[in-house]
Amino acid sequence: MKTDSIFYRLFQEFPGVFFELIGNSPQTAEAYQFSSIEIKQTAFRIDGVFLPTQGEQNPIYFVEVQFQTDAAIYARLFSEICLYLRQNQPQNSWKGVVIYPTRSLDTADIKHYSEFFTSKRVNQIYLDELGDTVSLPVRIATIKLIIENEDTAIVTARELIDRTQQEINIESQRRQLLQLIETILVYKFPAMSYKEIEEMFGLSDVKQTRVYQEAKEEGKQEGRQEGKQEGRQEGLKEGGLRAKLEAIPRLVSLGLTVEQISQALDLDISQVRQAAQDD
Repeated sequence: MKTDSIFYRLFQEFPGVFFELIGNSPQTAEAYQFSSIEIKQTAFRIDGVFLPTQGEQNPIYFVEVQFQTDAAIYARLFSEICLYLRQNQPQNSWKGVVIYPTRSLDTADIKHYSEFFTSKRVNQIYLDELGDTVSLPVRIATIKLIIENEDTAIVTARELIDRTQQEINIESQRRQLLQLIETILVYKFPAMSYKEIEEMFGLSDVKQTRVYQEAKEEGKQEGRQEGKQEGRQEGLKEGGLRAKLEAIPRLVSLGLTVEQISQALDLDISQVRQAAQDD
């Protein structure tokens, strides 16, 4: 599952979840706009930034999602932040949040940046230490679904769907959260058809959600192009592979190794090398 993209979508569509995750009121999101920001004249890109839309007292939040070990993560993160501050010279102060699935991946040396952590200007969040799913607010529990293995994810997803339907009284918010759960399931179970997801998780209205409609339409289009009778699922797979292959030359130009690209895109090294040579 591509965690960067799922978290970007999560925070873009449900910004209140981020503020709930760091212990603030989800309504805080009303004073922010979320985006991914590329630093000019560098290959740096900050995973996510919550920029205040009102009030100089509200800090900028820089968000980094890290689901693999990276000895250079803090050197890169603080370089990105300092470049952003230099180029934009914002009036607001700033804070950083690094999200890990587990503490064991947080292995980078912080000796050059210890003051940031001591002062709590930068905080790490370990998803597996948030507590038992049943005791967490339903939105935070939904974030934990991202790190569940496939066996426990099935049970957890069903529980979250039931809790959402029982605890969220506002229809629009209930539908949004169900869509978020559905999005995570789509990423977590890429080999499953949407009919299987609907039946397995009891999402009787899944066919009405935007995620399903977009994916179904994409599958139809790809299926027509390939001339396949089972165009929906096969089209989705072919379209996804094509998109990955087309992304390889840009990733190479950004300095990523063949091995890094292979891991990030879940492709064989031979596929990555061939695509890089064909460009």
